[in-house]
Amino acid sequence: MTSSVDQIDLDLLRALQRNAGLSQRELADVVGLSQNACWRRLKALTDKKILQGSTMRLDRGQLGLDLVVFVMLRTRHHSAEWLDTFRRHVLTIPEVVDFHRIGGDYDYQLKVVTQDMGSYDRVYQRLISGVELDSVTSYFAMETIAEGRPLPL
Repeated sequence: MTSSVDQIDLDLLRALQRNAGLSQRELADVVGLSQNACWRRLKALTDKKILQGSTMRLDRGQLGLDLVVFVMLRTRHHSAEWLDTFRRHVLTIPEVVDFHRIGGDYDYQLKVVTQDMGSYDRVYQRLISGVELDSVTSYFAMETIAEGRPLPL
């Protein structure tokens, strides 16, 4: 862990990962701080960009987003200009929820969440229309065992 984060900060971050909907008073009680001290800690974590906004986890199945696809991409292009164009292009596709440059046999990995195979095909067509890629390999999730787990603090 970084030296700028102490045990109380870690307790705050763990509590927020479990339930970002806690009020400041509830959060202060969980970690044993006054409400003002809790607010100062949260502000400092936000200023350091350790704490970045708050979101809620949504149930994909309840929203009809039943298909998860891991897309592995390989390219022959590695220039800064190509990478910038590629990043901008991929980030315009809302179904891409995770996007990584990786080492190994592939260059990039995307996680795509969408309704069904037809919807994924539209994402795929959009993806390949924006940039030249060497290969695109898709792996379809059969079952989600764990997703969106908290960071190990």
